[in-house]
Amino acid sequence: MENKTTFTCSFHNEGKLQMQKKITFMTLITILMLSMISVPNFAQAKALDVNGGIQNEYTYEELVFITGKPIKFSGNSKNIKIDEKVNEKKGELTESYKLTLTGQNGEKLTRSYTYVSKVTNYDQIGQSTANGEVISKSAKETIQVGDVKYELSDYQFTKGTVTDKRPASDYYSGNALARKTYTTKADPKKGIKAQTITVEVNNQNVGYENFWGGTDTQITEYQITYDNGSVGYVKNRLSSTKSRVLNYEENPASLGSFYGGYSVISNANSVSEYTYDLPSYGKGKMNLNAEHTPRIERLIVPKFRDLSSHWAKDEIEKLYSLGILDEQSNFFSPNAKMQRYDFAIAIGKAVDLRVLEDNKRNKKTQTASIFKDVKRTAKNYNYLVSAVEKGIITGTTKTTFDPEGYLTRQQAAAILIRALGLETKAPDPSYKTSYRDDAQIYDYARDAVYVVTELGLMTGDTTTGRFNPKNHLTRAQAAAIIVRFLEYLENDLQQNYRDDILFFD
Repeated sequence: MENKTTFTCSFHNEGKLQMQKKITFMTLITILMLSMISVPNFAQAKALDVNGGIQNEYTYEELVFITGKPIKFSGNSKNIKIDEKVNEKKGELTESYKLTLTGQNGEKLTRSYTYVSKVTNYDQIGQSTANGEVISKSAKETIQVGDVKYELSDYQFTKGTVTDKRPASDYYSGNALARKTYTTKADPKKGIKAQTITVEVNNQNVGYENFWGGTDTQITEYQITYDNGSVGYVKNRLSSTKSRVLNYEENPASLGSFYGGYSVISNANSVSEYTYDLPSYGKGKMNLNAEHTPRIERLIVPKFRDLSSHWAKDEIEKLYSLGILDEQSNFFSPNAKMQRYDFAIAIGKAVDLRVLEDNKRNKKTQTASIFKDVKRTAKNYNYLVSAVEKGIITGTTKTTFDPEGYLTRQQAAAILIRALGLETKAPDPSYKTSYRDDAQIYDYARDAVYVVTELGLMTGDTTTGRFNPKNHLTRAQAAAIIVRFLEYLENDLQQNYRDDILFFD
């Protein structure tokens, strides 16, 4: 049986040594748990450019080391203009940045860059690439420090990103290389000599984006060659995250019609750490942190009358509040068997398949149901269509779905892993799972059973050591599995894309 005790991931059982490694950087980061909400994204998770800067809806900050010591520059929302344009005909993405920033002691920084990337879609494998460079004539930057004006005389920049578009999340990874050359003009009257400073940049970033949140983490190394030949080194570690937290709110009125309900708080934050080794200034570390103003939304209140003491009460009510489960009755029947159609719709809603947009696009061309035994008038039918088109759900045959059939454990495992796009995470063929009933697992589900076990999405019977692949899931067990699936999208991905990289890099 899937119950609350099975929702523990392996990385939560880290030893004391790993926890000690985390503590030093934990003082900077308040880890925001990605949780559940059904409202649109309100902030980008991607970091701004490759300068290590962070921003919220009001301010932007970054550190600059061109003078040989760290200078913090900042600006407000009026000083920052970011524009992205997509030209689908040319397959181009144009990103423009304009910043006007002020230093702590009156320094001034102005910057204007335009990047153009060629976007190529590989629809047959669900991937895309974006490879681009800076438009040289658009690259302008000046940094005024006292009487010295550093001016960008040359900027060479190239970057590439690959995105794997899975139904539940888009995963991406990219690299950027750059060389920036700054010059200053001589002023003998003020004792200022001409200088040339070169900054070499090597950047790597990874991230994911899904309906429930997103994280972008990048590590950038800078080598700064000053005019006298000395060399300084700076390393920046930056992570930006969108996060959502589901809270239970007690009803303070004792005579109210309900005891309480769920609210959702949406947050976004960025953290940036610079470590430096500068020839005339020495070694050090500086941190930046930016928080967005939270947003809150109240959700509908579940009123099921058959869950008062049930072990899956919290999971069922969460899914109902989020609209993932949609029951009109006051009775949920948690111990009844889960039907294939109901589970398919719940997963479709959980990963937000944007069925309204899909339906508008396919309205003219779609005339017959995708399965003979599912009517087009069935409730939430478009979620099933989208799930099938995106490869999450398959029928029992090419023409039938068996909507009222009961869901087996191995079917559920296969659906979850196809939604995540993690089929290739299983070992090479001919392996065996650790379950005693491994031989009873159908070939189509073997990889999925292995991966859901490794991720902690599902577990076997700890007493018998069996997975029981052909057993039917109850509605309560299915709800618990979906909640764990959402927790993976919300918590585990952030852990992997932020904490594991920043703490153990």
